[in-house]
Amino acid sequence: MDEQLETDYLIIGGGAVGMAVADVLSTETDASIVIVDRRSGPGGHWNDAYPFVRLHQPSANYGVESRPLGDELRRDASPLNRGFLERASSAQIVACYEQLLADLVASGRVRFLSAHDHTGQVDGLHRVESLLGGASVAVRVRRKVVDATFMCASIPAMHTPTFTVAPGVRCIPPNGLARVAAAPEGYVVIGGGKTGVDTCLFLLESGVPAEKIQWVVPRDAWFQNRAGMQPVGELAVDALAAQTVQAEIAASAATVDELFARMEDAGQLLRLDPAVTPRMFHGAIVSVGELELLRTITDVVRLGRVQRIEPGRIVLDEGSVDSPPGRLHIDCSAIGAPRRPTKPIFAGRTITPQMVRMLQPVFSAALIAHVEATVDGDEEKNALCRPIPMSDAPADWIPMSLMNLANQRAWRSDRRVGEWLMTSRLDRFSRLTRDIAPDDDVSLDLLRRYRAAIPGAVANLQALLAASSRHLMTA
Repeated sequence: MDEQLETDYLIIGGGAVGMAVADVLSTETDASIVIVDRRSGPGGHWNDAYPFVRLHQPSANYGVESRPLGDELRRDASPLNRGFLERASSAQIVACYEQLLADLVASGRVRFLSAHDHTGQVDGLHRVESLLGGASVAVRVRRKVVDATFMCASIPAMHTPTFTVAPGVRCIPPNGLARVAAAPEGYVVIGGGKTGVDTCLFLLESGVPAEKIQWVVPRDAWFQNRAGMQPVGELAVDALAAQTVQAEIAASAATVDELFARMEDAGQLLRLDPAVTPRMFHGAIVSVGELELLRTITDVVRLGRVQRIEPGRIVLDEGSVDSPPGRLHIDCSAIGAPRRPTKPIFAGRTITPQMVRMLQPVFSAALIAHVEATVDGDEEKNALCRPIPMSDAPADWIPMSLMNLANQRAWRSDRRVGEWLMTSRLDRFSRLTRDIAPDDDVSLDLLRRYRAAIPGAVANLQALLAASSRHLMTA
């Protein structure tokens, strides 16, 4: 070993989760922190994202607790999302993390080891190896190790396709579109999730005719409607209405299919084709304008996953389709947030951040760091931070929502967490409720309806979950 360090917290991973943890720990404690990351700077997968990516949710819901991500009240001026809150680009997100890191390092309590990999622990020291052949480091950790890589995203630029591509067939990740020298005869977008949606919209908004795009959608997805996810300003009433309507539907739906159908009827969920029942729910968000543009693509292939791409043909799970020579294939099949088994977040000298609010990883990381800073004992900490797994199928919405509500109830009953939530930048729900004016009868009525619906929603969702479990046992 060429260097030895001693620190209170060792954070493995300087992406969105790791930076959210470091931000809260540095603000709420006097601890020293070492952050280790394989990349050259903070921001994790955002450093490698395709250049046209933006957050699917408003910037107001993302970043870190201590500072805004851009101008949270700025409105989107693009035709498909005009009037909604700003959604940061990857460059804006990385810039925010770089400025945060600069401030953390200037405090004298934080060190960032870039281009380094944590390789394990030997004799009480954590080994951190330089990826460039430089000095390696031994780190003695006084308090805890934070494994911020557990939820690491799989992104197209770093993804190896599961299908084979024959020699001579052109297949690139979305990042490669910026380097296309000449327009191909057509495009084949492979993947029906967030990245596939982004890529199709980028092509269409760049002037590519819809008839030149073939879209391979292994599973149709339910999408969340962006209109109901605007937490600040005058749009907040629509977001509060969305929360209320979902709670009321959850309290009375007789089946999962009915629950999703009613949420679609209420404008909370969207799907690409009204004639196709989605079998995927990963929480991706679109606007109605984006959905209408996506529907101009009529060559949608629904034959399962791609097995191989041959000259002139794509072979899939359930058949094959022609793919004329000259087409450019774009691999959007990476699963951005893979579904993994959960584990206890607090376990002795290790913290493994996971989602404690459904589909909100950075808020979850910030809350976990606050619990670490203010609550004693793993048992009490874990009672406040029960992990919620990533969703895959529509039925996953039920256990996720139940765990979400259980965590919310635990937070509200704990003074330390409850007070933190009421001033939290990242807590979308508190934002919706804390600024309601005394004479805002519409918002106050929505809040009353929401609170009235929650007990029934919990009871009904528990019954639906039990019925689903019995069905699986007898199937």
